[in-house]
Amino acid sequence: MHLALAKIRDRFRFAHLTFLVVRSANRTDSYSFCCTTYPEEWTSLYLRNNYFEIDPVIELSRTGFLMLDWSKLDRRSSGVRDFFAQANAFNIGRHGATLPIRGPGGERSLFSATSNLPRLEWRQLRIASNHDIQILSHYLHEKVLSLTELRESSNYRTLSRREQECLQLLAQGLVPKRIAPRLHISESAVRLYLGSAKRKLNAATIYQAIGRASFLELIRT
Repeated sequence: MHLALAKIRDRFRFAHLTFLVVRSANRTDSYSFCCTTYPEEWTSLYLRNNYFEIDPVIELSRTGFLMLDWSKLDRRSSGVRDFFAQANAFNIGRHGATLPIRGPGGERSLFSATSNLPRLEWRQLRIASNHDIQILSHYLHEKVLSLTELRESSNYRTLSRREQECLQLLAQGLVPKRIAPRLHISESAVRLYLGSAKRKLNAATIYQAIGRASFLELIRT
């Protein structure tokens, strides 16, 4: 997992990446899995001081659905300001963004990326990588929960050829309007196939459906 994160980090020119399982479906304990490229000294300090209690990013797992840039986080309390000041001392990255992932069994994860690029370049990177990060985050979520047995195995209904084709093209960055002529079907038919694929895969979002289909090797990403 660490090797995978390092490769994704280098591919997109991030400073660091972190994947955290905040809550799993079949266990009562929180934060049951974490993998990060942060310096070991910062990770140890974070765990030792139980910064889960003050880290505003953790709150996203309970309230958020969309990727959030850390510049939007509430830093008015002195504890949060001190927390970020300590993080900056370990050079984890001047900018950051976190994507919350929610599974069908109630499991929740967070996928965070940081950067030391200038603000404008960071914004451009975040926007340009958003589609890929959405897919990667859900794929990692599926992979981690499966391999660590933090989720009970599930049986998913078989996807039709059209459902697989629509998911495959969507994963490649095409929107339904562009998928339709490629498959010689209507745009409304594309949306119907995507919707039925999402339901068959028991996914809350289409990105989660893509991540799950990729994990199950039903499509290539």
